[in-house]
Amino acid sequence: MAVWDKKILWSFMILLTGAVGQPYTYPGNVTVNYPGPVCSVKGSTVTLHCTFTPHKSFIKDGREYPLRIIRVVWCKNHEICHGSTPSVYDSESDTNNPRYQYLGDKKGNCTLQIRDIQREDNAKFRFRMEVNYTVGHYTKQSGVEVTVIDDPQMTIISSRNQSLIREGQTETLLCISSCSFHQLEVTWFRDDHALSESGPALQLGPLTAEDSGNYTCGLKTNSKTRSRLYELRVEAAEEGESDKVSLIVGVVFGVLLALGALILGFFIFKRKQEADKDQRNVGGDVGQKSPDNLYSNILPHAEPDRLSHPQETGRDVEEISYAAVQFKHKNQARYDTMMLHLYRQVYSSYL
Repeated sequence: MAVWDKKILWSFMILLTGAVGQPYTYPGNVTVNYPGPVCSVKGSTVTLHCTFTPHKSFIKDGREYPLRIIRVVWCKNHEICHGSTPSVYDSESDTNNPRYQYLGDKKGNCTLQIRDIQREDNAKFRFRMEVNYTVGHYTKQSGVEVTVIDDPQMTIISSRNQSLIREGQTETLLCISSCSFHQLEVTWFRDDHALSESGPALQLGPLTAEDSGNYTCGLKTNSKTRSRLYELRVEAAEEGESDKVSLIVGVVFGVLLALGALILGFFIFKRKQEADKDQRNVGGDVGQKSPDNLYSNILPHAEPDRLSHPQETGRDVEEISYAAVQFKHKNQARYDTMMLHLYRQVYSSYL
């Protein structure tokens, strides 16, 4: 009987162990995508671009449990970044070092930016995500290898990949290094004289003979990073090319001048046509109407009390005639001024 009881006990323990040890299953795969090894110059800013795909849920005993991320962590030189492991960034901490800026979120972006990078950052950085169930916590152990150097060797390259350039062309010189120096100022030199530009790209042009010389670049904060000499020679443009350019400019100027004269002639012709038309209209009206009718159209109907004063009526006629003449002359002068102004605008726009 005792042997039978022992068999029952062992069978029960085996069943219980199987139930407790039943593995969790996940509908999807969790992933973390790190960048390749990063090299950065001390004092610069480096960005570790990172993306991840978390577990959405897990299944146990045939039941599915949803998961959501409640914490994200970046640490260095630690395999798992769990528990009380020192971290450079912890979403649940209020005492993060401001040099480490988390540019990501809790959905799929785990990018970390390191500002004013120091020698202590020469390490392997890892990302960890934690969810509302411990079974969903995950750390990608491959991590990102970050190397920090003090004195990078700077190099100058040309956008044209040639050191001999002709006058009038443009050129861009780039100051580069095998290690990132983002946010660090660059100093440019020509024949050992400092230039005003401070960025990694030096824009030159239109080039003249004065731009010829030996160029170097280096980090403003470290004189040991000075690059090797880059010789730039600016060659004078060929005489044939100069004559050809002068000929083209002369032809274009002549065409524009002729076009301006044509436009001005057209306006003068239109003005003459309108003046002739107005003269014919005035002459026709005077020929068809008698003087009495003409005056009767100009003057308002005489009131009874004014019929007895013919002298006043004659004076009104003279004033109206004088006003009409003055109006015509003023309009003509205004038209002449307008045409002269228009001609000057057309002429100046083509010079």
